[in-house]
Amino acid sequence: MQFAKRLQALSHNVFADMDRAKTQARNLGREIIDLSLGSSDLSVAEPTIKVIETALKDRHTHGYLLHAGTKDFRVAVANWYTNRFGIPVDPETEVLQLIGSQEGTAHLPLAILNPGDVALLLDPGYPSHAGGVYLAGGEIYPMPLRAKNDFLPILEDIPAATLAKSKMMVLSYPHNPTTAIAPLTFFQQAVNFCRQHNLVLVHDFPYVDLVFTNEADTNFSSLAPSILQADPLKELTIEFFTLSKSYNMGGFRIGYAIGNSSLIQALRQIKAVVDFNQYRGILNGAIAALSGSQESVVQTVATFKHRRDVFIQALNKIGWQVTSPQATMYVWAKLPPSWQDNSVEFCTQLVAQTGVAASPGAGFGKAGEGYVRFALVKEPEILRDAAAKINQFLLR
Repeated sequence: MQFAKRLQALSHNVFADMDRAKTQARNLGREIIDLSLGSSDLSVAEPTIKVIETALKDRHTHGYLLHAGTKDFRVAVANWYTNRFGIPVDPETEVLQLIGSQEGTAHLPLAILNPGDVALLLDPGYPSHAGGVYLAGGEIYPMPLRAKNDFLPILEDIPAATLAKSKMMVLSYPHNPTTAIAPLTFFQQAVNFCRQHNLVLVHDFPYVDLVFTNEADTNFSSLAPSILQADPLKELTIEFFTLSKSYNMGGFRIGYAIGNSSLIQALRQIKAVVDFNQYRGILNGAIAALSGSQESVVQTVATFKHRRDVFIQALNKIGWQVTSPQATMYVWAKLPPSWQDNSVEFCTQLVAQTGVAASPGAGFGKAGEGYVRFALVKEPEILRDAAAKINQFLLR
């Protein structure tokens, strides 16, 4: 049997590789502390659950849902965004419902790239960004992220020959895996750069709310700005959101895109070929989440902030000095010198010997080598236990 060549670029995935390693460790009798996947262990708010439960009993919600049926959701999205960032959004032409933001980031390249076209991607970065480019037959130019540059790409370093073939740039801040935040000034620079070189600018924004503020911070949205604040007329940008992180709805697979109307329409054309929309009951729950009290979001952020503090303190106590992240649900830790060039082996051996599962930095891109990502998806006492097991591993 012969398969398409495009599958060759998809043969390795950081999450699939670690899943195999976790399975092998379980088969050896290890109890797994899984910090490798950013899947929230927190509960969905009860009002949201009740709305979905009510919909389940309504047979009118059990059929296919076409685009017109998503209008109430799109209106709720537009209202939420305008209330948050002060930029008006047309729910008819500038919003598209998605089955998770990953669907959007993976499918958008099919609407933008022809075979051989180049996409400018962050390195390290989220795997689906690269996967979508490969599916479209495009080529990737990795923009390396370095700690000395606050994990922001140096746009001026991109060669002119590469820019001549480029059609899109993908950003994502707060950033997975490095946890970095991009200031609005950088987004303004990126918008001007993309305008100058006729590039579509894509921003993946799943961690819009997961920013750890200080009491002195009063303008929350300025801490994690939207790319559309740098392009309020939506001339060349599209931004992806999800309810997986802020509202702990990862398993419900609900997200959306906001942006340039032509980009929204192009993505809608791709989506029409691939799938129908999400179940109406889930959309109703998402409307309740976006439109109702945001207290559950506040509590979610506070929970991850506390877990961050506990885990960082525990790592520092065992002698692993790690920078405390300002955002996301992760810790991006530089590996000890003896493991600097082999993050995959570190994570493989760590889970095999201790049951603690993490994600190797190299799985997110070449520039991620030398780091490991821990997801803060366990209770504080389990995080402390994980740090103790890591200490035993490092002392062997």
